[in-house]
Amino acid sequence: MKKVHQFLQCLFWGVIGVAALIVVAFETELAEAGFANGDSVQAEFLLTMTMELLTVGLIPLALWMFKSKKVKEDLNSGKWVALRKWAGLRLLIIGLLIVVNTLLYYVYLNASFGYMAIIALICLPFVYPSLNRCKAEVEET
Repeated sequence: MKKVHQFLQCLFWGVIGVAALIVVAFETELAEAGFANGDSVQAEFLLTMTMELLTVGLIPLALWMFKSKKVKEDLNSGKWVALRKWAGLRLLIIGLLIVVNTLLYYVYLNASFGYMAIIALICLPFVYPSLNRCKAEVEET
């Protein structure tokens, strides 16, 4: 139980740390901001549309995930192993959206990516893996 909780906590704070490192690197000019070629307007448009669809589709999925029948059945059979798998997946979904949108914001200097990263960051506390939450999610099933 403690190892699963520690793993999920590391994942939660690790995502925030990676996003913070990206911000610090670009804001302190350790990395070059806006290094995307200005001729790649089509690539920027396609990435913007793709990330908007992924963000709008995956955040509700990640928040709803523990209400699905498959996850509940899996939690009944494997309890902590299943919690590590599903809660980790949920954190990775939201975390990858944060990291990718943050990175794309600095690459293209497009505010849409920044807003999507902020939206995903706002959703992250709703899946915070506290010890009480982990116990409740396992015992709820």
